[in-house]
Amino acid sequence: MAVSALELRPRGAVALMDAALRLCVRGSGVWALTLPGGVLVTAALLHLTDAVAHRRPLALPALLFTLAWLARGLFQGAACHHVQQLLLGQGPEAPTAWASLRAALARAPSLLCAVAYLLVFNTVTLGATLGLACLFLSSHIVGYAATLQGRGSPLDLYGQCSKLLGPAKLTAIGVRMLMLVQGLVLLNLHIAANALFYVGRKLLGIDLTFAERFASLDNPAWDVFLVAVTFTLFEPLRAASASLLLIDGRVRQEGLDLLAAVQQLPVRKSALGLLVLLGMNLLAPTAQAQPKESSPPPGDLVPRVELLAEACEWDEAAREEWRRTLTSLGPAEARKVARLVRSVEAEVEENEDCAAMDRLDEGLALAASTVELERQRADAASARTRARDILARPEFQEPAPRAEQEEAPADDTVPDGLWERFVKWLAKILDELFRRRPDPTPPRAEALGLGGQAVANALVVLLVTAALGVLAVVLWRAFRTRGKADEGARLEVSSQSAATLAADPMNALSRAPEGWAHLADELAARGEYREAVRGLYLALLSRLHHQGAIHYDPRLSNWDYLRQFRGRKEWVPSLRELTLRFDFAWYGHLPVGMQGYRDFRALCAPMLSTPAVTESARA
Repeated sequence: MAVSALELRPRGAVALMDAALRLCVRGSGVWALTLPGGVLVTAALLHLTDAVAHRRPLALPALLFTLAWLARGLFQGAACHHVQQLLLGQGPEAPTAWASLRAALARAPSLLCAVAYLLVFNTVTLGATLGLACLFLSSHIVGYAATLQGRGSPLDLYGQCSKLLGPAKLTAIGVRMLMLVQGLVLLNLHIAANALFYVGRKLLGIDLTFAERFASLDNPAWDVFLVAVTFTLFEPLRAASASLLLIDGRVRQEGLDLLAAVQQLPVRKSALGLLVLLGMNLLAPTAQAQPKESSPPPGDLVPRVELLAEACEWDEAAREEWRRTLTSLGPAEARKVARLVRSVEAEVEENEDCAAMDRLDEGLALAASTVELERQRADAASARTRARDILARPEFQEPAPRAEQEEAPADDTVPDGLWERFVKWLAKILDELFRRRPDPTPPRAEALGLGGQAVANALVVLLVTAALGVLAVVLWRAFRTRGKADEGARLEVSSQSAATLAADPMNALSRAPEGWAHLADELAARGEYREAVRGLYLALLSRLHHQGAIHYDPRLSNWDYLRQFRGRKEWVPSLRELTLRFDFAWYGHLPVGMQGYRDFRALCAPMLSTPAVTESARA
C-alpha cells in the first residue's frame, strides 16, 4: 500500500473532505491534471457569454464550449486515476500525471459517454426536483472515478456507482452538500477583487474606475467569470473526493483498511495485531451480518479451494501449501476463511477475475501465521505454568522472619466505674467552657479597610474613571472640530486660485455652470455628443460645488463626489445614474447619440436649474 492504514479508515463527510483537501495541498499532480480542463471551460464559457451579450451567432461558441466540457471530463478521469494510484500504489513505479493521462486516454470512449450521461442526469434530476435531488441522489459524483475502473456499462453509470459505494452512499450526499461552500468562495473572490482595485486606486493612484464598474455583481460577464473561476478552483477537490469516496466504499465493504494495516505490521511484532485483526473479521468481504460462532465450521474448504486453483491454473506448490494451512485451521479460523473463499468464488465465477486469487493467497498466508502464533502462545503458556510450579517448591521459598514476641506487662489497674467516667466527662466539658481563648480582634488597619488589597482596588477604580473621562473629552473635541470643518466646507465657494483655474481649462470651476451647459449645447449641435456629455457633467459638478453639496477637487474621482454628496437625498439616484452613464461614455468609449445626450440633459436639468446659494444668504 502507498499510504498508511490510518489514511484508509472509514470516514464521515467532513473527514473525507479534509483528507481530499490535504491530498490536493500535498501534491501538484492533481492540479496539473484538472486545471487545464477548468481553464478551457472558463475560456469557452466567457466566449459564449460575450456572444450572447453582443447577439453574435452562437454555433461556434457553443461548439467550443461542448469540446471544452468533453476535455474537462478526460482530465477529471485522469485526476481520479492519479489519486487512486497515490493512495493504493498498485504499480511498481511512482504515479505520475503523464501515466494517469495515458490511462484516461485509453478509456476515452467510456469517459466521453460518462460526460454525456452525467450532464443529462444532472440536468434532468435537478430540473425535475427543483434542486432537491442533491439530497438523495449523489452517488454519481464518483462517476469519472468509477469509469476509470472499467466495471459495468457507461449507460448504467449511476447503478454502478451505487454498487461501488455501498454504505458510503450517505457519505456521498454529505460531500455533495459540503461542496455548496463554493458560494462562499465566490463571494470572497468578489470581495478580494474589489479590495485590490480600491488599494490600487488609493495607494498607487491608478485610475481603475472602469475596472471597478466591470467588477460589479450587476455585470453578467463578471458573474460568469466568478462562477467559472470558482468551478475551476474546486476541480482538484472534486477528483480527490470522488476517489476517496470509492476507497471508503471498499473500506466499508471489503475491510481494505484492515488489510492495509496487516501488510504494514512488522514481521516479529505483529502477533497481537494479527489476532486483533482476525477478531474484527478481517477477511469478511461485506459488512453483512456474520454467522454465529456456534455454527460448525465448513468441511468442504479444501475441495472448493482446489476447484478455484484449477480454474485459475494456480501452481502446484501453492496448492500444497494451501492444503496444509486449511487442514491445520481451528473452527473459528475455518469460518473466517470460508467467508473469504465465498467472496473469491463470486468474483471468479461472476466477473471471471482471477486477480481475486491474490487476496485468497494473502488470507491463507495470514491464517497460517495465526495458527503458528496460537501454537507458540500455547507453548509459552505451558512453559510459564511449569516455571511457576518449579518456583513454588519449598527450596525456592524464602523463610519467613520470626516474629519477636514481646511479653506484655501485666495490667494490675482496675477499670473505671460508671461514676468515675461521668466525673471525667463533666470535668472536660467545664474545662472547654472556661478555657481562655486568644482575642480574635483583627488589626486596626484591616478593620478600617485600609489594607493593600483595598488600596489597590481604589486605585484601579480611579484610573478607569480618569481614562473614561479623557476618552470622553477627546471624542467631544473631535466631533466639535468635525462639525466646524463641515460648516466651513459648506461656506467654501472655491479653494483654488485663479492661476490654477487658468492652467486647466477643463477644470469644472474654470467656468460657471451656465457656461458649461452652453458649451455642451454647442458641442451637441456639431454632433460631438460624447464631449457634450462631458460638458454637462462638468456643469453639474460646478453647480454642486457652488451649492456646497460637494467639494470639487481634480484629484478625486466621480464616485468620490457621490460618496461625499451632501445635497438633497432625492438627487442621489439621479447623480449615481449620471455618473454611471458618464463613465461608460467617456472612459468606456461607448458611442453616444442624440437621444443619449437628450436623456443625459433631462437627468441633469433638475440639479442645474436650482439657483446657487450665495455665501451672504448662507450667513
